[in-house]
Amino acid sequence: MNKILNILVVSISILWMSGCGMGRSDYELMQNNKYVSSEKKISMHSIEYKIMPHDRLSVVIYQYPELTPTDMNGKGILINSDGYISLPLIHRVKVAGYTQSQAARVIEGRYKKYLTDPSLNIEVMNKRVYVLGEVKTPGVVQLDNEMGTVMQVIAHAGGFTDSARRDNVFVVSSDNHNNLKMRKIDLTSFASLQKTNIMIKPNDVLYVQPSKWKSFKIAADDFTSPFETITKLAAPFVTLKYLAGD
Repeated sequence: MNKILNILVVSISILWMSGCGMGRSDYELMQNNKYVSSEKKISMHSIEYKIMPHDRLSVVIYQYPELTPTDMNGKGILINSDGYISLPLIHRVKVAGYTQSQAARVIEGRYKKYLTDPSLNIEVMNKRVYVLGEVKTPGVVQLDNEMGTVMQVIAHAGGFTDSARRDNVFVVSSDNHNNLKMRKIDLTSFASLQKTNIMIKPNDVLYVQPSKWKSFKIAADDFTSPFETITKLAAPFVTLKYLAGD
């Protein structure tokens, strides 16, 4: 029995020594600030969303509703990997890379061969952003417009949790070549908000970092859980040793 207890003591010692080297918790995402870019404040009307492959489009031909595809009543028309959709009469049309208004003009031009004064409205149906971290309801937030503000998106996600760092809100975006860039926004300083780009566009990822206390608590829980397991395993042997009077 002494041998078993010695093994348990050695195991605890090994865990303790390995835990002493525990650094910053991996619970926090986006810890390397050297990749954070600084962007000046931009207007909500300065950037239009460009249609991408695998987006879903709502296409409405006002004077010719019979030409609207039946699947438009549900999820819209899926753009294929090459950026094309298929429509009645005109068949394949490339729409990826255009803004919604530009794509409408392209399709109108194709329909003029068959229809009198065609007028279209196109809207991307899956404009959304992804919210992670210390908000009450993390997940997908739908955007009704070309873009929104960070505050609007956080409000849709239920607001901050009590553990949120309001001075450490990160936005990760990608350009047309899938290059990622990250910016940090301090929502506690009105002066910095006046100079910062707080706009968020479709497919961006917004992450609210946890407070240092919560990060420490998570790391501490991860560190102490093996000790709790070993303590539970050791308890019967300690009890038996005590009852034996050894």
